[in-house]
Amino acid sequence: MKIFPAIDIRDQKCVRLVKGNFKNKTEYEISPVDQAGKYKDHGFKNLHIVDLDGALTGKTVNLDIIREIVSKYDLNVEIGGGIRTFDSIKKYIDAGVEKVILGSAAIKNKQFLKEACIKFEKKIALALDVKSNKLSVSGWKENLNINTLDFLKEVNDFGVSRLIYTDINRDGTKSSPNFNASIKISEISKCPVVISGGVSSIDDIKKAKNLNINNIEGIIVGKAIYDGDIKLHELAKEVNV
Repeated sequence: MKIFPAIDIRDQKCVRLVKGNFKNKTEYEISPVDQAGKYKDHGFKNLHIVDLDGALTGKTVNLDIIREIVSKYDLNVEIGGGIRTFDSIKKYIDAGVEKVILGSAAIKNKQFLKEACIKFEKKIALALDVKSNKLSVSGWKENLNINTLDFLKEVNDFGVSRLIYTDINRDGTKSSPNFNASIKISEISKCPVVISGGVSSIDDIKKAKNLNINNIEGIIVGKAIYDGDIKLHELAKEVNV
């Protein structure tokens, strides 16, 4: 079970949103680079980053910060947020990230997703951001009438290398992840699944680990770390990071 501590970047700061709402955000004093350093110091090897500025603009706004984190700390970084062109994907891969997460652009244009998986083999992760079993895009501001499982079945053979399943109604709420939906996704997905949204305590991490489902690769932890509900040294001890 891989643990992906999270960094969400907005205006060059670490922030956390509640249910993706940009008006309901908490800013933290520590910089994204220093936060990544804290994760590295505790022995974590994987890092989940979302460029919230990118999600709003469709541009690689915080590329320099990502470059600095990758070059400084030798972490396996997955990066998402407004990545809508092959050029943007290439910039991040050239910066040394492990995975580039596609969301809105991939869901609105399945051909783009398919070509990206061919062009950047084993580098593309797909974000399925879900509200009431339907997919949401554009920084979660646009809800589509697309059933999540139906969409996954359509793109399952494209060559996506990782799937990130987020229950939007739980994200940033610390109300525990949607394990049941995550399991359903993992049973269909032909690539490993990472659980996201709602982690509240070490107990959630233990539960994810004890699922013992081969196709669930890991879990993302964000707000619970920043708010002190999960201590990094406890997280590092409890799981194989």
